Amino acid sequence: MVGATGAVGTVMLSLLDERPDVWGEIRLIASARSAGRTLRVRGEDVVVQALAPEVFDGVDIAMFDVPDEISAIWAPVAAEHGAIAVDNSGAFRLDPDVPLVVPEVNPDALADIPRGIIANPNCTTLSMIVAVGALHREFGLESLFATSYQAASGAGQVGIDTLYDQLAAVGGRRDLGQTAGDVRKTIGDDGFGPFPAPLALNVVPWAGSLKDGGWSSEELKIRNESRKILGLPSLRISATCVRVPVITTHAVAVHARFGRPVTGAEARAVLTNAPGVAVLDDPANGEFPTPADVVGTDPTWVGRIRQSPDDPHEVALFVCGDNLRKGAALNTLQIAETLVARGLR
Repeated sequence: MVGATGAVGTVMLSLLDERPDVWGEIRLIASARSAGRTLRVRGEDVVVQALAPEVFDGVDIAMFDVPDEISAIWAPVAAEHGAIAVDNSGAFRLDPDVPLVVPEVNPDALADIPRGIIANPNCTTLSMIVAVGALHREFGLESLFATSYQAASGAGQVGIDTLYDQLAAVGGRRDLGQTAGDVRKTIGDDGFGPFPAPLALNVVPWAGSLKDGGWSSEELKIRNESRKILGLPSLRISATCVRVPVITTHAVAVHARFGRPVTGAEARAVLTNAPGVAVLDDPANGEFPTPADVVGTDPTWVGRIRQSPDDPHEVALFVCGDNLRKGAALNTLQIAETLVARGLR
């Protein structure tokens, strides 16, 4: 595990304790400043090693959770030492020689790993693609429109800390949110952290960096990665990414159009039997997934499943997925487990 001391690395360690032991020797790798720390893994104390070429000697699988620029350098080094690198960064996702894999959706992509590197999708894509992939297999996806509601943790630990600080600043104030700019003034321009506007008592229609045409990088990730995972390079897909005052767990409102008419009941039946999906869909009794209720769990949760009143080929649904678990750590581990089950081929 490269990046063992980071936010996702910490979740990986807890998942290693929970899941079947297929791992053998586990090496924990991090930056030089974290080297020497001792972490508990599967009941054993393991000393964190500094990232260097020799740490990959004899390694079968190297799981990376580090920034893009670190993965871009070191994942090929791991592959050169004979390891299969499973990378959680964005460095290789759109490389045509690197499979982009969600085991519940496209495990066959693992049959060809020419560079010795496998990419893990973006956490927002992962929040919806397990459910969308199951529907595509059954009904044939033609177009996809999505609006994400992304948690502060998607911006890293600084995002989490910023939201908590902002909540502390506005907590107990019953006069805020009633006058333009009052929340902004209370938090102060230096309290925005990684967000372009206050997140507490607010929603921010922006996540990622600015790209051509006014699109954000997060929106284009959903478009490009979904196309690659589903094997639909010409899929019509558009996304709007919104940051919301939630600590962890992304949500996505999905409108998907298929090649034939699909009722809400038909879509619900497919999703109920889909691996990695949990259906919670009883709006009459106020039952549907919300981030606060599903955070810390593994499945992709789906509710509000309904056929469009204007287009019988279109289904709408609301999806929630923990962006640090399935959105990052769990999918990486599932890829590794699939490789082990296949004899690392």
